[in-house]
Amino acid sequence: MDVVMEYLDTYVFDSVYDKAAALTSTQALPRDSLLRQSLSLFVFIYAYIVSFYLGTAGLSYRFVYDKKQEQHPKFLPRQRLLEIACASRALPVITVLTIPWILGELHGYSLVYKQWDQYGYWYLFASAAMFILFTDFSIYWIHRLEHHPLVYAKCHKLHHKWIVCTPYASHAFHPVDGYLQSLPYHLAVFVFPIHEYVYLALFAFVNVWSVMIHDGEYVASNAVVNGAAHHTVHHLYFNYNYGQFTTLFDRLFGSYRRPSAEIYDRSRRNSKRVQASQAHDIDTALPLLEQASKKTQ
Repeated sequence: MDVVMEYLDTYVFDSVYDKAAALTSTQALPRDSLLRQSLSLFVFIYAYIVSFYLGTAGLSYRFVYDKKQEQHPKFLPRQRLLEIACASRALPVITVLTIPWILGELHGYSLVYKQWDQYGYWYLFASAAMFILFTDFSIYWIHRLEHHPLVYAKCHKLHHKWIVCTPYASHAFHPVDGYLQSLPYHLAVFVFPIHEYVYLALFAFVNVWSVMIHDGEYVASNAVVNGAAHHTVHHLYFNYNYGQFTTLFDRLFGSYRRPSAEIYDRSRRNSKRVQASQAHDIDTALPLLEQASKKTQ
């Protein structure tokens, strides 16, 4: 992240802080000031995630999303606006909670490195694979624990308000839920080395992926990749397919549910019979989930 902040300081923030100092008759905050770094990081991260979220989800909704899914009996009135409003409330809090991790990276506590060949060029690809596996495993367990009755209603239930998702559901979380599920992405660089540009590319990728698994378009039936079909099963049936990128850990730990054939067939999944059957299954499961959650409160 230091390469990004160096660029922003040079072309944006130096001028902003100099003008603020002139207006207030004070000395401009230096680049190494924790206050300045925290403020700059908030502005940058928040602007980045909001623009990336609205842009990626907007493009997906416009060109990819199957809008006939909005006729599903479990699709809420004005749901797309509700998802955007939910994300808009969560993202500032998630940004604030994320800043200490980025500060740790900026101050040299992470294992992010700069030289392309420091660990060999093969390691650039190996570290990307390690990042995917590490975050997939970590998010699997965070996500699964969030479904525990002690936690579900307080933290994760809000995201399951979107039973039939649009791409805008990708970031529509309770703030603590969104932060916890993003935590492995920041923790990874403190566990093993990653090149700074590989890390930035992966950071962009995970945000795109989050939109893709909520886009309702099932372009491939792959048993390994946890794509939109598998994540749709999670939203429809709750206690399956907790993984983020792969089905590996769902298979290892007994929470895998294969998407049914009609999910991959647009005409079949949009049929009233299939949607009514899904709605019935949901109506049957929800009271049990609510009861289990109340018993633990």
